[in-house]
Amino acid sequence: MIKITGDDIPARLLEIPQPPRQLYLKGELPSFKEYTYLAVVGSRRLSHYGRDACESLIAGLAGYPLVIVSGLAIGMDTIAHRAALKAGLPTVGFPGSGLDPTVLYPASNRGLAEEIISAGGALVSESAPDERALPYKFPERNRLMVGVSDAVLVVEAGEKSGTLITARLATDYNRDLYVVPGSIFSPHCAASNRLIRQGAMPVCSAPDLLAELGFDVKEKQLALNLSSEEEHLMELIYEPKNRDELIRESGMEVGACNTLLVTMEIKGLIKETLGEIRLA
Repeated sequence: MIKITGDDIPARLLEIPQPPRQLYLKGELPSFKEYTYLAVVGSRRLSHYGRDACESLIAGLAGYPLVIVSGLAIGMDTIAHRAALKAGLPTVGFPGSGLDPTVLYPASNRGLAEEIISAGGALVSESAPDERALPYKFPERNRLMVGVSDAVLVVEAGEKSGTLITARLATDYNRDLYVVPGSIFSPHCAASNRLIRQGAMPVCSAPDLLAELGFDVKEKQLALNLSSEEEHLMELIYEPKNRDELIRESGMEVGACNTLLVTMEIKGLIKETLGEIRLA
C-alpha cells in the first residue's frame, strides 16, 4: 500500500470540488492515457434484470481499453467488479473504508478485493488504512469514483437509491451519464427511467455503450475475424435470449444457426446458461 499526495494524485481528481488531500493505493492504476475509465453503479438491492444487464453489458466490453470503476459494495458494485474480472478488464474499487484487510468494507468482499489487485487493478481510498466505514464516507467516495472516470453508467436505481448522488455528481463534474432503461412496472428502475427523462443517454447494448464512448465497434469485430453471420448474432444478443427466440430473430435455418452458435461458444464469444444465450 502506498500513500499518494500532492502532484502524484491523478490530475482529474485535483480538478473536482473538494479534491482529496491524500489517497491510499493498493495495486496499480491503469494509464489514464491508454484507458477509458467507466464508473458502473446501481442499487445494492438489485433485481435479476439489473444483474443480467450489468453482466451482459460488461461482457460486451471485453477486449477494449476500458477500466471498470465501482465502489466494492454489496449489490451492483460487486456484480460490476466480478463481471470486469471475468471479461478480462482491469477494475478499480473505491471502498468506503480504509484499505487494511481488517477494516475493508464490506468484509464479504475482501476476497474480491484481492482478486482485483491480482488481476492488475487497484483499490483506492481517501481514508487512513485502519479507518472503518462510516455512513458519511460513502457519498465522499462517490465523488472520487466520478472524478476519476470519463463516464458513469447507471444500471439500476430506485427512487431512494444512493446511486442518484453519483448521477448528480456526474452532471456536476461534466462527465457523460449513461443509464440502462428499466421496466415501467419495476420500483428498482424508477429513478433510472427518470434520469433518462431528464436527459441522460439510454444504453441498451454493449455496442451502443462502446459507440458512445468513442470506440469503433465494427473495427473490433473485424479484428476478431467475425463472419457476417456471427456479427449478426452478436448484435441480436444485446440482452440474453433463449435459443428459439434467437433463431427466430436471426432469420437463419435452424440447423445452420445451431451449428454457428456451437462454433461461437467454442470461440468464447457466447455462453448458454439457465436456458439463455448471452455474450461471454
